[in-house]
Amino acid sequence: MYPTVFTTPGLKQFAEAIDAERQAQLAKWGDQQHPDGTGGPVMRQMADEARARCQYLAENGGPDWRAIFLEEVYEALAETDPDLLRTELVQCAAVIQAWVSDIDRRAVAEFETDLAEHGQREAS
Repeated sequence: MYPTVFTTPGLKQFAEAIDAERQAQLAKWGDQQHPDGTGGPVMRQMADEARARCQYLAENGGPDWRAIFLEEVYEALAETDPDLLRTELVQCAAVIQAWVSDIDRRAVAEFETDLAEHGQREAS
């Protein structure tokens, strides 16, 4: 195995978690092959609506992770070209990693806040 250098904070841990989950899926279901099931006017409309919703939120205080993620998911579901679908799915994975990283950062910040408050109570 070759060493992998990740430059994005949290990406190594995320990749390891994904690898562990994929190993569990492979053990349970084996290597699966299915049709993509993407494309069509309904998925294109949903992608357009998700993009518009995300844009609206960006212009009015900022989108949340749900809106960003759903925009990427619906864009992927609207694609029929395999190369473009792959690109969209990678974008979905990148958003998921960013979201997971944000959750992890919030958990650390909450822990540090609790620790600081507890330490101040102990010092009193």
